[in-house]
Order: sequence, then C-alpha cells, then structure tokens
Amino acid sequence: MIALVLTLFSAYAENPLQGKVMNILGDSYVANHRCPKSEAWHCKFAQKYGMTYNNYGRNGGCVAFDRTKDGFGPSLLVRYKQMDRNADLVVIVAGHNDANFVKEGKENLDIFTESLDSLLSQIKEHCPKAKIAYVTPWYVDRAGFKEVVQIIRKVCKRHDVPVLNNYRKSSVIKVRDDNFRKQYFQGANDTAHLNDAGHDLYMTIGEDFLLKAMR
Repeated sequence: MIALVLTLFSAYAENPLQGKVMNILGDSYVANHRCPKSEAWHCKFAQKYGMTYNNYGRNGGCVAFDRTKDGFGPSLLVRYKQMDRNADLVVIVAGHNDANFVKEGKENLDIFTESLDSLLSQIKEHCPKAKIAYVTPWYVDRAGFKEVVQIIRKVCKRHDVPVLNNYRKSSVIKVRDDNFRKQYFQGANDTAHLNDAGHDLYMTIGEDFLLKAMR
C-alpha cells in the first residue's frame, strides 16, 4: 500500500497536470483557421501533459463585438457559457478581431474594456476552480492592436490574470517579417494563423507561460 502511494505521489510530482481540464476560448488563433486544431501549440501542450483539452475557438470571434450577421457568431462574452465548468485552466486567446473595431474610436475601446472586465469576472464564476490566463494577439502592424493589448494587460492585471504579451518586437513570432510569415504562417499574407512549424516554434514560449500560470 505504501509503495502504491509513493508511486502515485511520484507520478503526480513529475506531471501535476495529468488529468486536469483545460478550456481554451477565443478566435481563429484557437480554432487554427484552415488547419487541424491538433496542430495548435495549446493542443500539443495539453497532449504533452495528459490534460483534457476543450477547444472553444471560432474564426472571426471577438471579446466584445457580436459578429453573428457576418457569420462569425456572438462575442466571447456570450460564448464562455458553453465551456466546461469543471476546468482547472481557462486560456483566453483573443483581441485580433476586436482591434478592427477599436480602431474606429474611443467608444469601441470603452466597450472592449468593459466587456473584457465582465468576461473575466463571469469566467471566474462559471469555472470557479480554474486558473485563468490570457494570450495576446501578435505584433501586427495595424491600427487598434496596440490599444487592444494595452487594455488586455491593464484589465488582466486588475483581475490578477497573467498575460503572455506577444505584442512586442522581441516576440519569437515575427509577424511583420515577410519571409517569416512565408515559413511559419498559413499564408504569406496571413498575420494571424501559424502553420504546424509556427506552432512548434511557439510551443516552448506557450508551454513555459501555462506551466507558470498553473502553479
């Protein structure tokens, strides 16, 4: 009996995430656009650590703005209700599409701020035992992205939610580099969706972040 307990303790110590439930909520960064979800770095992370992986990504999704009329569905502020309430980890990856609205002016920036604040509060209630983590959009050279990431960092700090900030020159994902996109994105003009090689490249960064978030 003692030997069994020691064996189980050792297995847990080596992999404390085994059997944990991971929900990932977001846009096409999560849905992985035209490629299989199994190629995404977050799926590879869950598989590596033996986690139950629930992918709630949808192309075109926003944190704050309803895009049902465009065929992209409601905002994350509505879609979070679909998530498994038993999650141990909830990862949010969103903001790329919100930037297209935020660039239109302060009113939409305020809507994004209030919606993100509400989303984090409601996820805490919906998944009461979960750690929450946020992964920002890439360092895209378009209006609205800088403002969106600034708000993500500010609101997440208020909620004590760790943020993996990809909107910086030093990011391993060189989204502004044409040759990099040709090699690591799903298309030469794509500024959102990594291919399998891109996900492998990012895996170490994402893995380190999520392991720290789960401590």
